[in-house]
Amino acid sequence: MRIAILGAGAWGTALAVALARRHEVLLWSRNADDRAQLRDARSSARLPGITLPESVFIADAADAMAGTDLFIAATSTAGLDPTLRAFAPVIAESGLLWACKGFEAATGRLPHSIVADALPGFTRAGALSGPSFALEVARGLPAALTVSSAIPEFAQSMASALNGTRLRIYSSGDVIGTELGGAVKNVMAIATGLCDGLRLGANARAALVTRGLAEIARLGVRMGGQAETFMGLTGLGDLVLTATGDLSRNRAVGLGIAAGKRLDEILAELGHVAEGVSSARVVRDLARRHGIEVPITEMVCAVLFEGLPAATAAGQLLARDVRAE
Repeated sequence: MRIAILGAGAWGTALAVALARRHEVLLWSRNADDRAQLRDARSSARLPGITLPESVFIADAADAMAGTDLFIAATSTAGLDPTLRAFAPVIAESGLLWACKGFEAATGRLPHSIVADALPGFTRAGALSGPSFALEVARGLPAALTVSSAIPEFAQSMASALNGTRLRIYSSGDVIGTELGGAVKNVMAIATGLCDGLRLGANARAALVTRGLAEIARLGVRMGGQAETFMGLTGLGDLVLTATGDLSRNRAVGLGIAAGKRLDEILAELGHVAEGVSSARVVRDLARRHGIEVPITEMVCAVLFEGLPAATAAGQLLARDVRAE
């Protein structure tokens, strides 16, 4: 299969490395300097120690992608709309998966809504999501992902085509649940970073992850997701990885805040997008609109944007009224 990956950040480049073992892969970056670096050095500073296979072709423009079977949009959520519109003529003849997670900050849209607006009437599309640190995938370590599409046959065909011995792919029909799991877990990872940074212990971390999953599922089901999705790879799996893994950017935000650093300072040091920061307000506002209690999300917003000390926020969570689980 001929696959074009739109976006050469850490995740897009890692997917190119992984999929090039079995497919013809084209990789595009909107930044000309990045394309030159990838073409000449066959490496990316975003993935230290990883060499890009010679079989990965660095594409400069849409006309190099004619005849592509599948496009994978691996941009940030903020970059999804302009990228899709730029490549709409060639995507229209192919299939599309988006590999970004989170909400569009300005509008609160999830990726499937962005796709629907940018590519009206296009149905051969779906989300590619699940617990996956880019560096581990690029190294060839085992991982499992899910393709979710409103067209079950498309999800199944893409799962079958992309599945390999090191990257196992499942299929699902629950696009909204998949996207919400991937978006809200970033907020919970910030909370877990705060917990770990305050040295509250493994018991507190386990409680926070569990109650965080409850928040994700409550909101997700109210918005149309299926409850079982949140127990799977794109729910519990992604949450556990992002909330506890040392490669998690969102967890790093929480750790930095607990250490007394300013948010802008932390984000500058990361050098990568931490989607949980922009998603936190959106999740809080969606929950309020739907009448859903999300105390962990409310706490994260208060710490990030209202100056509430992390230790005070933890105390307030623990002081909430007793209730049935």
